[in-house]
Amino acid sequence: MLPWFQDGRFPLYLAPMAGVTDVVFRSLCKELGADVMVTEFVSAEGIIRRDDRTRKYTEFSDEQRPVGVQLFGANGQNMAEAAKKIIDWKRPDFIDINFGCPVKKVVSKNGGSSLLRDCPILAEIAGTIARAVSVPVTAKIRIGWDANSVNALEIVKTLEGEGIQAIAVHGRTRAQGYTGEADWDVIAQCAEVASVPIIGNGDLASGSDVKSRRDSTSVSGVMIGRAAMANPWIFREAKHYLETGEILPSVSMEDRWALILRHTRLALASDRYGEEIQTMRAMRSRLMAYSRGLPEGKRLRSRFAQVSSVTELEDIATEYLAHECQAA
Repeated sequence: MLPWFQDGRFPLYLAPMAGVTDVVFRSLCKELGADVMVTEFVSAEGIIRRDDRTRKYTEFSDEQRPVGVQLFGANGQNMAEAAKKIIDWKRPDFIDINFGCPVKKVVSKNGGSSLLRDCPILAEIAGTIARAVSVPVTAKIRIGWDANSVNALEIVKTLEGEGIQAIAVHGRTRAQGYTGEADWDVIAQCAEVASVPIIGNGDLASGSDVKSRRDSTSVSGVMIGRAAMANPWIFREAKHYLETGEILPSVSMEDRWALILRHTRLALASDRYGEEIQTMRAMRSRLMAYSRGLPEGKRLRSRFAQVSSVTELEDIATEYLAHECQAA
């Protein structure tokens, strides 16, 4: 068994999200209690071509361990070759295979959740990679392609038979995208039949959500995605709730803004996006996510949509906090 599941541990994963879970955001979530990291998905073909932009997606720091690099593609041999290159470069703790992405540009190339419709190819890819590399291989799936083809149980048994050592199950079909409710009944059934750890994913927005799913299913851990975009403190809150049954006090406005500004400064220092204007453009969607649930969130989002410098963001923070203090 993977070490982060041993001794009764119940790990909290940060879900891989393209354009969100870069090296900076993963570091912040690790500090706030996330146990296991998975990189944004990376194209196996890009790795083989040694594309520098693609290689950036594999970056991580030792402080983020255990961390896995997530691959997508449709050719088992190429994906295995890419996995070996990544292991040589980065020494991740595991390789994760993306069988869940619903995005059209991935599905159209027979990657991501498209493979849920073709179990033989899915099995061939999983087995080829698992046999080729020296680190554990895990996978992320959805419960099926659509409501008429929910085949997660079959996929789970297929993957564990091919040597996959843990499986994250997102409780939606590809057809659902990110709409509707996650089907935790199917996730629970997967956890019951699997001989490897099942990580439940979908609609986890609080510590009580995490505890409810831990107590009512046999999942070995959970994976938190969209809720962490607005509230990366969810990992700390969930751990505290699991240990004590107590809800932590809400994070103060000052602390929220401190993290928003720190995230932005770290993104600029990382040099991933280029000059300051390019970094701020890349950060706009991240800033908008942070604004969800905040008073005057709509007004904030209109300003975030135009923000072009760290100084401008600092001014927005100062103005906002002064206004909220007066309102209080």
